[in-house]
Amino acid sequence: MNDVLAGRELTKRFGQTVALAGVDMTVRSGEAVAIMGPSGSGKSTLLHCLAGIMRPDSGEVRLEGTRIDDMGERKRSALRRTRFGFVFQFGQLLPELPADENVALPLMLGGVTRTDAVRRAREWFGPLGLGGMETRRPGELSGGQAQRVAIARALVTRPAVVFADEPTGALDQTTGHDTMRLLVDATKHNGASLIVVTHDPGVAGWCDRTVEVRDGVLLAAGARS
Repeated sequence: MNDVLAGRELTKRFGQTVALAGVDMTVRSGEAVAIMGPSGSGKSTLLHCLAGIMRPDSGEVRLEGTRIDDMGERKRSALRRTRFGFVFQFGQLLPELPADENVALPLMLGGVTRTDAVRRAREWFGPLGLGGMETRRPGELSGGQAQRVAIARALVTRPAVVFADEPTGALDQTTGHDTMRLLVDATKHNGASLIVVTHDPGVAGWCDRTVEVRDGVLLAAGARS
């Protein structure tokens, strides 16, 4: 498999706190990687740097060989909209929009007409077990259903990489299990790589490989047996 995303010698400070201390991390095409570590270890900072949400103080991030950390905010924003997908702990769906328009939003922001964007968004509802829920608003969905809508939104642009930050943190164990299965299966089915930040070994167990971050340093990496 080819490398799709690579961070090299990434450093990041917040005042006197060292969040990243020269981290190297590479993700291969189609690979699912879990980033684990305790609160404050630097795992979310690493995700944000790899995803172009924040710039590292030094080092570089490359997507399919192209450096992205030195891009301007407008280019990085467009990159996050088209080449990356995101699933957050609480879904971050817009409460005033129905589920299908929440999924379609990245497409519409990229210039796709509402009609075409909603049509493409609705193609995800059946495979993710959301058939019949297209017009429900987030307040009418269970936590697990809302996260599946968020997964659809992350994948609708056919991204190269999906980033998931504690995607099951607000769910019960059974719902979290089902959500991770759908997230990993759907991401791999569409040829995307997946990076999951978690403190839960059960969540990490769904991924192909786990890396551990402590005090801003990458300590270990292992493949799932």
